[in-house]
Amino acid sequence: MNLFKSLFFHKRLSLLYFFSLFYIALSFLTRIALYIWAFEFIDFSLLGLIKIIVVGLFFDIGVISYFLLPYIFYLLLLPKKLSGTILDKLTTYFAYFVGLTIFTFSFLAEFTFWDEFSSRFNFIAVDYLVYTFEVVQNIHQSYPLYILLPSVILVVCLFIFLTAKQHIFKNTFDAALTFTQKLPITFVVLISSLLYTTFITNNMSDWSLNRYENELSKSGIYSFFAAFRNNELSYTEFYVSQDLDVSFSELKKMTLAENELFSSIKPYSIKRDVKNTATEYKPNVIFICIESFSADFMYRFGNQGNITPFLDSLAKQSVFFTNLFATGTRTVRGMEAISLSVPPSPGSSIVKRKKNNSDLFTIGSVFKQKNYKNVFFYGGDGYFDNMNQFFGGNGFDIVDRGRGYIMGDSFKSKRTNINDDEVQFENAWGICDEDIYNKVLKEADKDYANNQLFFNFVMTTSNHKPFTYPEGRIDIPSKTSREGAVKYTDYAIFDFMEKAKKKPWFNNTVFVIMSDHCASSAGKQELDVAKYHIPAFIFNLPDTENQEINQLCSQIDFFPTLFGYLNWSYTTQLFGRDVNKMKPEDERTFIGNYRKMGYLKENKLMVLGDMKSANYYVWDKTSNLLNLLPTDKQALKEAVSYYQCHDYLFQNNLLKPE
Repeated sequence: MNLFKSLFFHKRLSLLYFFSLFYIALSFLTRIALYIWAFEFIDFSLLGLIKIIVVGLFFDIGVISYFLLPYIFYLLLLPKKLSGTILDKLTTYFAYFVGLTIFTFSFLAEFTFWDEFSSRFNFIAVDYLVYTFEVVQNIHQSYPLYILLPSVILVVCLFIFLTAKQHIFKNTFDAALTFTQKLPITFVVLISSLLYTTFITNNMSDWSLNRYENELSKSGIYSFFAAFRNNELSYTEFYVSQDLDVSFSELKKMTLAENELFSSIKPYSIKRDVKNTATEYKPNVIFICIESFSADFMYRFGNQGNITPFLDSLAKQSVFFTNLFATGTRTVRGMEAISLSVPPSPGSSIVKRKKNNSDLFTIGSVFKQKNYKNVFFYGGDGYFDNMNQFFGGNGFDIVDRGRGYIMGDSFKSKRTNINDDEVQFENAWGICDEDIYNKVLKEADKDYANNQLFFNFVMTTSNHKPFTYPEGRIDIPSKTSREGAVKYTDYAIFDFMEKAKKKPWFNNTVFVIMSDHCASSAGKQELDVAKYHIPAFIFNLPDTENQEINQLCSQIDFFPTLFGYLNWSYTTQLFGRDVNKMKPEDERTFIGNYRKMGYLKENKLMVLGDMKSANYYVWDKTSNLLNLLPTDKQALKEAVSYYQCHDYLFQNNLLKPE
């Protein structure tokens, strides 16, 4: 017993254990605070709470082992005669201060992250780390940093004071370890780190059917590094697969419409010739992709706040999609679905992956077949989320609010900057919606003067935290609420339409509007179906009656449906289908996050998970709850076919035009 105490509880290790205690205590308090915050969404039981705490502690130990590793090696290499010297003290004080600051700041950041995503750190946090300018500005404009940052320093200083008060520093520097005495603790920390790195995955926290309980069981820092390591997941390694021939055979049945013929001799191809015999229309097309716009913001879907008066009126003057779902929870996921017309990819969106900027087959490829000019408009710097590289590398010219970032050699498209004199209001994410629409009007005027048909893909930014916009436009003050940002978004589209109606090109222009994703997506269960429901409009279509499209469909079907309304004959490799050519039994949609991929047909949802899991549910639309069902073999076969084939085509560089 004395030997064990001398090896593992030597006074020289006092600070190391006190540091660990600080993290464990802070992590416990954070977990309990988040538990109380999310209590209404948790299936409360004492056993469940205990399990959250125990599983959470298990992952906290892994975090501590990683953070102790550098200091343990420092102690191992520090000669005994240097223990307690000025060098030793300065090094230890500095490491202790940095460690405490990282822990305190990360726990504070977890609350802000939970506020927006109802989740511990995940791949979104990893993505945000890359784009420091936008994220730092967003934090600065959204939260009172003059209070938060001093609070972090205060907590750290208080704990350092407590450490000194408990004589931890004195005990640490008054003692010295021999090299032999250092080996056991070094071995324990090293082995622990290796075990967590090699054998412990973040998915092991997913013990409950309640998503909130699983999230609370995680450690934020551990989740962050797990997401960093697995930002792009191999489908075949992590998900249920089947024979590739079976998948492609099934996929071809599900993608072929009555007016299409397969036109490739390659066995693993969905290249088809679409034939329409009616009069072909070739109007200009302006697509507005609205940031974070949920269907339930609209009065049409039950909102009583009168925050979308224009869009509610536009729904009655358009082809309006009432049962359309976003594929994901982030802008890059929406862009992937809309532009490539593919189901969601596991891990990172294709917009952010390698091999994504070399002329993939996109909706822009179809427009190019009809001699359109493709332009991507973004009110921020298109460097964010790799948007410029993706769109620029796939045939779109770029109009953005760049800060001078130089594109690589693969970027061959024209880039136009939005100048200061064209901006009346700007926040962390870019210029206000009015300003980006005014730029669209200017560029459309130029193309019209040159007799150039144009397809403009416009990405908005105003409906995003910190929810700031020009004053005096609506009756809700800037930076007060999401509702204000939604109402300003609605106003800006109204203002744009009013200006566009005065243009000579208006009568020959179709306006298509759809959200990239909902304002929130986190729910109790694996996937919260209702939080993927988004509105979509096609306005000013030639010779088409205003109507509601009530069929179940996906973002990936939106543009193939538009092409159908325009009676285009064209070659396609898109997964999406013309909704009007679907039979009732063909209706389906796709929803997912970076780990879970869903396939919804009628009211049955198949969810493919990254532990090769496949859970089958019935979705109760009234309560929005998922009730587990025995697995349906045909539903599983169809879901796997879509996702496996999409992954195979991208990984093998086969999403390019044949």
